[in-house]
Amino acid sequence: MLDEFEGTVQGHRDGHGFVQRDDGEADIYLPPNEMRAVLHKDRVKARVVRQDRRGRPEGRVVEIVERPEQPIIGRLLHEGGVWLVAPEDKRYGQDVLIPKGATGHAKVGQVVVVQLTEPPALFGQPVGRVKEVLGEIDDPGMEIEIAVRKYGVPHEFSEACLAEAKALPEKVRPVDKKGRIDLTDVPLVTIDGEDARDFDDAVYCEPAKVGRGKGWRLLVAIADVSAYVHTGSAIDIDAYDRATSVYFPRRVIPMLPEKLSNGLCSLNPEVERLCMVCDMLVAADGEIYAYQFYPAVMFSHARFTYTEVAAILGNTRGPEAAKRKERVKDLLNLADVYKALLKQRGKRGAVDFETTETQIICDDAGRIEKIVPRTRNEAHRLIEEAMLAANVCSADFIAQGKHPGLYRVHEGPTPEKKEILRGYLKAMGVGMSITDDPNPGEFQAIAEATKDRPDAQQIHTMLLRSMQQAIYTPINSGHFGLAYEAYTHFTSPIRRYPDLLVHRVIKAILGNTRYQLPMLPTPGEAHAKLAKRLASRVKAPTAKPQKATVAPSKEVLAWEAAGLHCSANERRADEASRDVEAWLKCKYMREHLGEEYGGVVTAATTFGIFVTLDAMYVEGLVHITELGGEYFKFDEMRQELRGERTGIRYAIGTRVRVQVSRVDLDGRKIDFRLVREGEDLTTRAMKDKGAAPAGVPVKASAKRSSRHKAESAAAEPRSEQRGAAAAAPEPQTAMQAFKAAVKKATNKMKGRKPRRP
Repeated sequence: MLDEFEGTVQGHRDGHGFVQRDDGEADIYLPPNEMRAVLHKDRVKARVVRQDRRGRPEGRVVEIVERPEQPIIGRLLHEGGVWLVAPEDKRYGQDVLIPKGATGHAKVGQVVVVQLTEPPALFGQPVGRVKEVLGEIDDPGMEIEIAVRKYGVPHEFSEACLAEAKALPEKVRPVDKKGRIDLTDVPLVTIDGEDARDFDDAVYCEPAKVGRGKGWRLLVAIADVSAYVHTGSAIDIDAYDRATSVYFPRRVIPMLPEKLSNGLCSLNPEVERLCMVCDMLVAADGEIYAYQFYPAVMFSHARFTYTEVAAILGNTRGPEAAKRKERVKDLLNLADVYKALLKQRGKRGAVDFETTETQIICDDAGRIEKIVPRTRNEAHRLIEEAMLAANVCSADFIAQGKHPGLYRVHEGPTPEKKEILRGYLKAMGVGMSITDDPNPGEFQAIAEATKDRPDAQQIHTMLLRSMQQAIYTPINSGHFGLAYEAYTHFTSPIRRYPDLLVHRVIKAILGNTRYQLPMLPTPGEAHAKLAKRLASRVKAPTAKPQKATVAPSKEVLAWEAAGLHCSANERRADEASRDVEAWLKCKYMREHLGEEYGGVVTAATTFGIFVTLDAMYVEGLVHITELGGEYFKFDEMRQELRGERTGIRYAIGTRVRVQVSRVDLDGRKIDFRLVREGEDLTTRAMKDKGAAPAGVPVKASAKRSSRHKAESAAAEPRSEQRGAAAAAPEPQTAMQAFKAAVKKATNKMKGRKPRRP
C-alpha cells in the first residue's frame, strides 16, 4: 500500500488542482476527475498513484478530513430552467446548484454569497442556498465586498465591541493622566501621508550631549491604545480576530472602531492624547547610546505631510517653511539625527533596495482614474529611521526584561534559495556571491556593486526574491534584512495587534508585573494554514539529541499561537488588498484593449513572461505561444526564456512593446501580445483573427493560438457577462473600429479558460 499523507486542496481555474502537503514535500497534482468530489481549501488525506505525462506526481484523494465552513461568492444565473451560482473564484472549478426556493431575494446576474448544503460528488455538483445578496457586479465598491468575504476578513464589529467603544470618553480626562509624564509642552509633531486619517506616531528631536560627545535626544511618542483596549475585553476580542487593519483603495477596514482609530487614540493636532514614549539618546555616529520607556500625555503641535516636510528640508526659506517657521528648527534636528541613523544602517549592512510601489487613484464612483508611483522622499525615510530605532529599543527592552513577547523575525534565505541565487549570480557574470551563512551586508554589497549595470533591476529583484517573509514569533532569531539582532513592532498599535501586545508587555515590565495573554478565540483556518507552512520550512531533523530538551511552557506556546495568528492574518490582509487592486486594474485595462505600451519583463516562467507597463504600472502575461514560431526554453539559472533558433532572450529587465489583447475580470488576469517593429495595425488585427493580409503568411504559432481561442469559445456553454454589452455606436476612425472589434470579441470570450498551465 502506498504511503498516505494529509494536505490542503488548492484548486486551479482550469479544473485541475493539487494537494499542498503538510510535511513540506512536493505538491501532488490532482487531475480534473479527482477534483470533482473535492473543493478548493478542503483538508484531505491522499496518496500518490502515478506520474503524469509531464513527470508530476499524480495523486488520489482517499478521504476528506475537514471541509472548512467557507462561503462561496459568485453570480446567480438561470440556465435551462436551472438556478446556479458561478463562483467568482475559479479555483472552485464547478458551479453550485441552487434549488428553486433557495435563491432568496436575489435576481439573475447579481453577486451573491452561497452556503453549501450538499458537498460535491464524483457524479454530482455541489448544492447550496443564497445566504446574502451583495448587489450588481458594477456597483461601486463591489470588488471590496467580494474580497472581504472571499478571504474571510472580519468587516463588522460585534455589538458588544461597539457598545464598549461608545461608552469610552470623548477626550483625555484628568484621571487618565495619573502616573504619566506631562509632555504637553514638548512640540511633538506627526508626519504622515496626505490621505492619512489615523496618526499612530509623533516625533521630536533636539541636540544633546551624549557621553563626552555631541548627539541628539529623539522622542518617539506612540498612541497608547492599551490604555483603552483592555485585555480580554469585547474590543480586544474583535481586534485580535482582525489582527490588522486592511487597506483598500478608497476604503479601510480598521482593526479598532472608528471612535478609537480616528478619535481617542489618534494623535490629532492640538488635542491631548495618551501615549507611550521611547526616549532615546543618539550619538553622532547613529548609535543608540541609551533609551527609556514611559507612559505620557502629549499635545501634537502640528500635523505635517511627507511632501510638506520634504519641501521645508529642501528649502528652509521657501513658502512651506515660512508657514511653519516655528517648527523649522525641530525638523532640521530630525533631519540631522536621521542622517546619523542612516550612517549606522550602512555600518550594519542592512539591505536597502529601492522598489517602486504604486498608488491607485479612483474617482467618486470607485473607478480608476490613474495609477501613479508612490515616491519616497527624505521625510518618508526620516520617519522610517525614527520608527526603526524605537522598534529596536522595544525589542531590547523586552529581551532585557526576560519577558515573553512577539518579535518581528526575518530569517535569511533557505539553502534552496541560496543555491538558486548563487547559480544566478554566476550565470549573470556578477563576480560576487554569498557565503554559506550570509549576512545582510553581502546582499547590500552585491546591490551596490551592480547598481549601474543595465540589468541592475533584474539582479536586485532576484536578491529580494531569495529572502523569506517576516513573521511574528516569541522566539527571537533577529531581523536579517534590517541587520538587527532583535526587532519588534511597537509603533503602530492602532492598526497592528502585535504592537498592542508589545505595549502591554513593556507596561508590565515597567510595573514589575507579568503580562498574561488572555483566553482569546482560537485562531481559525488562516492560523492552521500558516502553522502548517511554517512547520514545513525544513525537513524533519535526523540528528538525535545528546540530552533531554525542555518542552516549551504553556506560556510560550500561547505566544507562538498568537504570533502565528497575527502572521496569518497579515498575509490574509495582503492577499485581499492585492485581489482588489488586481480587479480594479483589470477593469481599468478593459478600456484600453488593443492599445500598445512599452514595458519591462518582471518575471519569466515556463509558460511565458510577465510584463509591467511603463505608463500604467499594470502587469500582464505574454504567453509563450505569443513569443514567435520557435521553441522557447526556460533557463532557471538565468531566470529567462531563450529561443532555440534565434537565441532571443526574455529575462527580468528586458524591454518590450506589447498590445493589450485580453482581460479576464473574474480571473484577475491580463494578457498581452508582443508587438514587433514594422508590424502595422492591420497585420496585428488579422493575426488576432487567425488570418493574414494578402501575401502575408501566418506563423504556425499564430494558427495554434487562433484555433485554441476558437475551441475555448466553443467549449464554453455560457458567457458570464450575458447581456452586459450593448452595441456600440459606429466608430469614426480605423483605431476606434479596431478597439470596438477587440472589445466585442472579448465580451464574447469572457469566462473562457485562459492559456495558463
